[in-house]
Amino acid sequence: MSFTSSRPEDLLTNAARMGDVETIKTLLAEGADVNYQDGRGFTPLILAAYDGHIEATRVLLEAGANPNVHDASGNTALMGVSFKGYPEIAQLLIDNGADLNARNGNDGTALMFATLFGRHNMVPVLLKAGADATLRDVRGLSARDLALQQGNETALNLLPQE
Repeated sequence: MSFTSSRPEDLLTNAARMGDVETIKTLLAEGADVNYQDGRGFTPLILAAYDGHIEATRVLLEAGANPNVHDASGNTALMGVSFKGYPEIAQLLIDNGADLNARNGNDGTALMFATLFGRHNMVPVLLKAGADATLRDVRGLSARDLALQQGNETALNLLPQE
């Protein structure tokens, strides 16, 4: 199947959201921009990762997708999977150069997302890879502070003392 749409990137974005690896490969082979950002700043990689499509994420990374692109809110693919709780995809992103300490518009990090939303499976992955637990958001709160605020004892036990 050949895609000759004037907007192959829109098709790529949709394929990434659905985890349609074959369509992704075809569109990339036909020259679709792997790092295209839609109106909300989402790249195909951000969408594939956020929606839990590990193979689509792998294909996009192999094609040169930048794991450190920020969406319109300043979030990266790693932040998205930290919010959702996908450690295997997080590790794939990390192995492909994702910035563990990237900051969003509120100076939040992937570790803060994992802590704040109770994604305890993510905290050890991020810490082992080198995430900085001492970073603070715009309110001056660290991941540990966020865990305290939430009464999240599990996260407190996973995070280092400051």
